[in-house]
Amino acid sequence: SPPGLLLLTSFLLHVEEGRASPTRLVCDNRLIQKYIGEAKDMEKRAGHCQALPTLSCPTVLPLVDFSLQQWKSKSNEIKRREILCDLALLVGAVAGAQGQVTQECGARQLSQLYQHANSFILLLQTFSWEAGPWEPGCSPRSMEQTHITSIFLTYRQLVQGKLRFFFHDLAKDLCK
Repeated sequence: SPPGLLLLTSFLLHVEEGRASPTRLVCDNRLIQKYIGEAKDMEKRAGHCQALPTLSCPTVLPLVDFSLQQWKSKSNEIKRREILCDLALLVGAVAGAQGQVTQECGARQLSQLYQHANSFILLLQTFSWEAGPWEPGCSPRSMEQTHITSIFLTYRQLVQGKLRFFFHDLAKDLCK
């Protein structure tokens, strides 16, 4: 079964009845470490693919670096929306790159990345402190890239950075 499906299934199994609060994912620190490890593995495997093409049509990637001080001053809802914006842009970049990569190794890694990033989008949509559907009406800081490996690097940085800190912040509230 695809890893993204596995991620989503394991997440759904831990959603508490009556409350869409995937507390185990947030409270069990080993899970986010596992996702960071998977992101690193995907990045490494993509780097080992032979002759990955340079993208003729550049992809637009979110800039996912952040200041910890600024991050701490934001509400969880703002953090969640910011990460969703980054993920939406990243998924779009992966989809764009998939159309340009015919080589099997690269295509397989991009497909896996696409599934993982989409699983996190679905997961983050279950946390909401404001009523109403999520709308990707956002314009995160971004850059154009022609190297496929930069897509994997951006994903790893996002999981290791904003997502890990977001889960850490949620854990303070949910894991008492």
